[in-house]
Amino acid sequence: MRGKVTVRRAYEDPARGDGARVLVDRIWPRGLSRERAHLDEWWKAVAPSTALRQWYGHDPARFEEFDHRYRAELAEPERARVLQHLRDLTKRGPLTLITATKHAEISEAKVLADLLND
Repeated sequence: MRGKVTVRRAYEDPARGDGARVLVDRIWPRGLSRERAHLDEWWKAVAPSTALRQWYGHDPARFEEFDHRYRAELAEPERARVLQHLRDLTKRGPLTLITATKHAEISEAKVLADLLND
């Protein structure tokens, strides 16, 4: 049985059912202490490339294309290795992907959660 994968903003308090909490942003969330973050792991390597992130700019109109391009990047060896690690974590129970973005529903964490929940 696989654990459910959810997305939560880094600035939200942890929830009881979060399970493993993994930050998937390349940059540490501004103003957030490590103690307050309550993270189990931080995987910068799975984050989108700088070029893709800058092109996207969290523009909702570009999310569909961002999703497509980011999934292609996830096939790169280092990102694929981290993605497999995240899949392995779901075998142990719930997994919460943490992101600092204001709109988690159109973030790389959302793309990853959709992939992992399929």
